[in-house]
Amino acid sequence: MKLVTFIQDGTRRLGALQAAPNREVVIDLNQADARLPSDMLAFLEGGARMWELAQACLERLDAARPLSEVRLLAPIPRPGKIICIGLNYRDHAEETKQAIPAYPTIFSKYANAVIGPEEAIVIPKVSQEIDYEGELAIVIGRRGRYIPEKAALEYVAGYMPFNDVSARDFQRRTSQWVIGKTFDTFAPMGPALVTADEVPDPHCLDIRTIVSGEVLQASNTRHLIFGVPYLVSYISQVMTLEPGDIISSGTPGGVGFTRTPPRFLRPGDVVHVEIERLGRLSNVVVAEAQ
Repeated sequence: MKLVTFIQDGTRRLGALQAAPNREVVIDLNQADARLPSDMLAFLEGGARMWELAQACLERLDAARPLSEVRLLAPIPRPGKIICIGLNYRDHAEETKQAIPAYPTIFSKYANAVIGPEEAIVIPKVSQEIDYEGELAIVIGRRGRYIPEKAALEYVAGYMPFNDVSARDFQRRTSQWVIGKTFDTFAPMGPALVTADEVPDPHCLDIRTIVSGEVLQASNTRHLIFGVPYLVSYISQVMTLEPGDIISSGTPGGVGFTRTPPRFLRPGDVVHVEIERLGRLSNVVVAEAQ
């Protein structure tokens, strides 16, 4: 399934994105079965029963809405945790002139940064060095602590494109990165949470970032230094992972600040993060209102 959170007639609802002849539609899961919650976190916390109910709704064409008639939000509008991994592609570590890490480099974003597809990335008044970072995001589906690596994929609900937008000038001010990472609008995600059964191997997905028509990042998740099971297991040694928590697995080479000249985001840019099987996340870039 491709699970989405959407707005129709001012109400937030849970849906499933489906291909139909000559168009895409959203199955309104709340209309199809009133037992399903409208909140993605509540859905994930509901476990296997919620998945069974949702699966049974996928043929309910009477509950279908043309995608063009609804507004998609971030699949998880208020995640409990957004855990980000730095320097997790060898070429990105090399282009930033940093050593290949022996352990995952971990930092956080917060819910204030979350936006969905087609929403605007806002360049804040205090920074002009806003960078893109296309990434594969992992969504946790089961509560767990000290998760064995061999069982880690059993705790994954699914995957989605993610953009780890970064204010490089703020990021460089200290050895800690969070201040440059979690400005408002700096965590675009979506368009859908693609369930794990549709992604047999998360380590063989092409990933690209395209800014205003120019391909600036192009790689494959096979080049991750620390793979999905390792990341889930490693992080769970430190904190309990909860349904709806997001782990963004790091970005490949090609980011803007390493280019000559640097390529930072500008008002009017359109940023696409494309991941094989997961779809395209698109966001326009605007300047913060004075």
